[in-house]
This record gives sequence, C-alpha cells and structure tokens, in this order.
Amino acid sequence: MIDNKLQELLAPAITALGYELLGIERITQGKRGTLLRVFIDCDEGITLDDCERVSHQVSGILDVEDPIVGKYILEVSSPGLDRPLFTLDHFSRFVGHKVSVKLRRPLDTRRNFSGVLQRIENNRIFIVVDQTEFALPYEQIERAHLVADF
Repeated sequence: MIDNKLQELLAPAITALGYELLGIERITQGKRGTLLRVFIDCDEGITLDDCERVSHQVSGILDVEDPIVGKYILEVSSPGLDRPLFTLDHFSRFVGHKVSVKLRRPLDTRRNFSGVLQRIENNRIFIVVDQTEFALPYEQIERAHLVADF
C-alpha cells in the first residue's frame, strides 16, 4: 500500500510546509505513463492553494531526485469524504466507521469488503460485513478507504 521510498523522499518537505503526508498512490496508465497521486491533510482542511503549494515543492524534488522511471503525472489531493487509509494508524483513527477494503488476494473467495471497522489487532483489520466479522491481514490490503455516510 505504501511506497516507502517516495514516502521517505517527500514526507520531510511536505511536513515542513505544515501538512501531513497521508500516502501516495502509484497507478500505471499504459502509454500515458504513471499517475502519482499524493494525499495531504492538515487540521484546517485542504484548499486548492494548499495542493498547488505542495505540488510545486514535490515537483522540484522529483525533478532533482528522479525516482520515477518514464513519464508521470503528479496529482496532489486532499483525502476527501472517502478518505484513503494507508497505515494501521489511519485505520485505528476510524474504528466504528464504515470502510471499503480491497485485498491483493482473495480471502474465502472474495477480495472486496465493505462494512464497519471494529478493531485492529496483530496487523489484522477486523471488519463486520452483513453481521459477519472478517479478519483482514494488513499486508494483503491493496486499497482501502472510508465510505461516506449521507
């Protein structure tokens, strides 16, 4: 889930600007290259100006360090209502909330789970889906996010 090399490279600069680096998604888009999506947050919320400020800083770092092979598109984003969950700490902040989780490999023939996050124990995410509790191994999570409740 986490691109540790990029995280280590970008986190200090983003933190110095006053933001939290939530996580980074790297999405291969064939001939168009790679989409590099950087999620940031702060207590006051994120504005377009914040995203532009971080984008400018991150672009400079990526130009100098050149950690991505080939073409890429940089996108800096707020977490939004369907906040992505990248770390165990992120999961622990949202116990009791509805989440959607996609696993890398099936667990009991399924990869997608959407339900209420119950707890985190021993690197497992416990989620209740239709009154059944599942223990999802953290290292098998491909993608996870909050589900907005309206």
